[in-house]
Amino acid sequence: MLKPELLAPAGNLEKLKTAILYGADAVYIGGTKYGLRAFADNFSWDEMGEAINFAQKHNAKIYTTVNIFFHNEDLKGLATYIKRLNNMGVNGIIVSDPGVIMLAKEVTPSLEVHLSTQANTTNWVSALYWYKQGIKRIILARELSLTEIKEIREKSPSDLKIEVFVHGAMCISYSGRCLISNYMSFRDANRGECTQPCRWKYYLTEEKRPGEYLPVFENDKGTYIFNSKDLCTIHKLPELIKAGVNSFKIEGRMKSVHYVASVVSAYRKAIDQYFEDPDNYKFNPKLLDNIKKASHREFTTGFYFGKPGKDEQTYESSGYIREYDFVGLVKEYKEEKKVAIIEQRNHFKKGDEVEFFSPNGKSFDQQIIKMWDESGEEIHEAPHPQQMIALKTEHSVKPFTIMRRKNR
Repeated sequence: MLKPELLAPAGNLEKLKTAILYGADAVYIGGTKYGLRAFADNFSWDEMGEAINFAQKHNAKIYTTVNIFFHNEDLKGLATYIKRLNNMGVNGIIVSDPGVIMLAKEVTPSLEVHLSTQANTTNWVSALYWYKQGIKRIILARELSLTEIKEIREKSPSDLKIEVFVHGAMCISYSGRCLISNYMSFRDANRGECTQPCRWKYYLTEEKRPGEYLPVFENDKGTYIFNSKDLCTIHKLPELIKAGVNSFKIEGRMKSVHYVASVVSAYRKAIDQYFEDPDNYKFNPKLLDNIKKASHREFTTGFYFGKPGKDEQTYESSGYIREYDFVGLVKEYKEEKKVAIIEQRNHFKKGDEVEFFSPNGKSFDQQIIKMWDESGEEIHEAPHPQQMIALKTEHSVKPFTIMRRKNR
């Protein structure tokens, strides 16, 4: 039984480094064009070069998204773009368009092509078809049960890798093929510009009473009729491993550094703990507690263990649950002074009780006793975004350690 790859999202260079340091085997990123997260920071060519060097240094892989639904106007320069990705050393590209797959195989025959979940692969015959087109990995549709995934694995060639989503936001439309954003806000979700209208609050209107909005009540807070809970399978990983899944994918290129660190670290530990002793493995609920310290919605296991019903929707709000605030990121540690240099990410002040959560998975709590600004002057609060603060810590901390505070 092979240990599955842990594949993490990286919307920018900082998130990529965070994902790898907290335990990801691979990351998926978007370049300057052709990805389905146009509103993420994404990577310039220089940043991509730095990302590839960092990943190689840490024995991690990088896959780049080229998975929009292409129109004629998008094709100009595509061959050159794919060649450049290959020359830079990315480990694979994620594609949904058959024509782009054909083009990639022609111009970069050695570059791995992974089939995007946007291609909606839901059966083993389709998997076999794509394998014959040169696909090395298929990211299966989110709408499959575990039983269906097992059958696809059993009836597919052994060297065809199977990847599934294990955590993150769920789209109300079939594997993300959504037209609501295009219709409601003229932003094409299939070309990377989704505005998430599925999370909006809706009312009814009647044809002969324009301007009169009739509430649709699930309860006294209204209704969110397309509003799915987030996928979370950390407590079900043994079943996915036994089904023969090769790669566990976490959604979230638009999510924060705090989210990336918390979720990746938890899944890394769960996978490793299972493989230490599969026969006696028991899920540690503290790992789920750590995930919940980052912003999240309520959780569901999606389609894996049966078709979702009414309990897989969130009816009260489209917002996130925030149990902790991400208040700072450690940039440097001065051992001789026992002082951490921290970049402020949210307001904090002297006297706050904070938790330091590090890339090695260890954490400790302490009260902020003393801190100084960049000029060395002692201060009582850090009110400015990305302000650099020197802070006395009770234990040494590594760069990229998360500093967070329980919500007041």
